[in-house]
Amino acid sequence: MRKRLFITLGLFLALVGALGLLKYRQIKIAMSMPWTQPPEAVTTVVAKEESWVASQSAIGTVVAVHGVTLSADLPGKVSQITFDSGRWVKEGEVLVRLDTVQEQAQLAAAEAQYDLAKMNLDRAKELSQKQVISQAEYDNWEAQAKTAEATAESYRAAISRKTIRAPFSGILGIRQVSVGQYLAGGDPIVPLQSLDPVYVNFDVPQQAMNSLRVGDEVRVSVEGDSLTVDGKITAINSLVDEGTRNVEVQASFKNSKQSLRPGMFVEVQVMGKNASTVIALPVSAINYAPYGDSVFIVEDVTGQDGKTYKGVRQQFVKLGSGRGDQVAVLSGVKPGEEIVSSGVFKLRPGAAVEVNNSVQPSNNPEPKPEDS
Repeated sequence: MRKRLFITLGLFLALVGALGLLKYRQIKIAMSMPWTQPPEAVTTVVAKEESWVASQSAIGTVVAVHGVTLSADLPGKVSQITFDSGRWVKEGEVLVRLDTVQEQAQLAAAEAQYDLAKMNLDRAKELSQKQVISQAEYDNWEAQAKTAEATAESYRAAISRKTIRAPFSGILGIRQVSVGQYLAGGDPIVPLQSLDPVYVNFDVPQQAMNSLRVGDEVRVSVEGDSLTVDGKITAINSLVDEGTRNVEVQASFKNSKQSLRPGMFVEVQVMGKNASTVIALPVSAINYAPYGDSVFIVEDVTGQDGKTYKGVRQQFVKLGSGRGDQVAVLSGVKPGEEIVSSGVFKLRPGAAVEVNNSVQPSNNPEPKPEDS
């Protein structure tokens, strides 16, 4: 029984040893054979020179040329509201009237006092001409008449100030008062914004300040919308912000359709005037890295076995400004070179590639996404 057990164990160990020896020989043969990584599927674009107008991108905020929150000038109770929220109003249109019963009574008393002072002045004038009274007495009556007139005028001004009018034409916001509400001086009533034209304020680095001029063309677009509006720079701040080293720029835009509203976030593109010749590549072709930006150029590469295959060479480049889906390459790429336009993230220098341009990444200088 024991002899049979030893024989079985010996046969098992011999079988395991034979299998291990076979596997060892297979691995040794495989290691001795040259191994090549399968080619990566990429798309390419042929580099060519284009006329490129440099532009400056920034983030801006829409600001009304005229924009205020109307408030009560004097304290008083709201007696009448003549506007609806969100309505367009003309300059000088009455919006709110405050109660003026007390001022009206005071005005009536002041006007009566002025009438009496005026009659006394007329009598004093006749008496002065006849030399019945002295010049000092006549001056006193004249001063009393002017005082009474000024008092009446002050009450008229107070009544007028309790009638709130639109200081300019524009769109009203949401009213913040109700009839019967008591307002203190300075309490808000309703926002009023003039929407045509509008300003867009944005900041640019101090290095770009010398390239900007009043009158330069500016284009703004709203994020998530296909809307674009063209305008011009109207002012450049004379001060540089000490914290950011940026300069504030203001551009004016026509806004007849009221598509731009104060406070709106917009993307600004300052259009340059001088064109230069650069190589424009899709943004997807650039391999961005902290140590330098680069592209992969497709060319014939000689492998370790001496055979030639289609591979890539990594080339560091100097980039300029962007424009839509494109970026300007200032140096590092020559016209006619075949550049990898997608799939750069999976490549390394010398990697084999297989070009398939049936589907190309977007390469439009003025893209208009369908879902915008």
